[in-house]
Amino acid sequence: MIESLNSPHIARVKALIGSRGTKERKNSGHFVAEGMQCVREAIVSSTGPGIETLYVTSTGRQKVEQISDLIAFNVVDVSDEVMKAMSETITPQGILAVCSIPTNSLDSVTLNGTRKFIYLSEIQDPGNAGTIIRSADAFGIDAVITSPGSVDIYSPKVVRSTAGSLWHTPVFESIELDTVLALGVQAFTLAAEGSKPLKELKITHDCVAIFGNEARGLATAQATSSIEQVKISMPGNAESLNLSAAATIVMYHLANIPSS
Repeated sequence: MIESLNSPHIARVKALIGSRGTKERKNSGHFVAEGMQCVREAIVSSTGPGIETLYVTSTGRQKVEQISDLIAFNVVDVSDEVMKAMSETITPQGILAVCSIPTNSLDSVTLNGTRKFIYLSEIQDPGNAGTIIRSADAFGIDAVITSPGSVDIYSPKVVRSTAGSLWHTPVFESIELDTVLALGVQAFTLAAEGSKPLKELKITHDCVAIFGNEARGLATAQATSSIEQVKISMPGNAESLNLSAAATIVMYHLANIPSS
């Protein structure tokens, strides 16, 4: 069991979640997943990021052993103090994993006429990004795609916000919108000035729902004629919806309308 607060294991984890974590994650190809929800999905899922090292306290080991035989994993036992030094949370659950970032390529995506994708253009808020991935998992979206300049999907706050759905929904990062549109998918975006209510949107083939930056929306250069603008009808008094709430409504709609 590791008990020293000078352990290189602590330094490695802190580097992955610290202020320069984005660069460290990119260079090393690893990220940190903390807590029972994320680690459980990492253990039981046959897809998504694999576990490179699993850190557990004695309490954490008892929890994890209830869902899996740990013989297949590189498990490192640590003291409560070491786990606290590694953790970003106030009350660590005693379970933390260093996972491998998948090398997903958009070239691997196959279209069959019913595929549904979400595209996030320069989304900055980690909570929004993580919640959108969680909703995508819930409503059977085939993949989430992010633009250059969007939040790092493997940052600790995004990973936590996915609540484990990162292991079920493929994510493709830093993809230009033109590359997605070149696939020949039906594209639409939400806009206050949209001429068609979302409930009237018909999906005729593979599609992508595009969501712009929380403050600026889509850049003017991206607002091409091939992107249909739709709106969510809101009979109440609120002027707008949080991005993740709006995206969730769209995904619910996509999951409940037949392709035609």
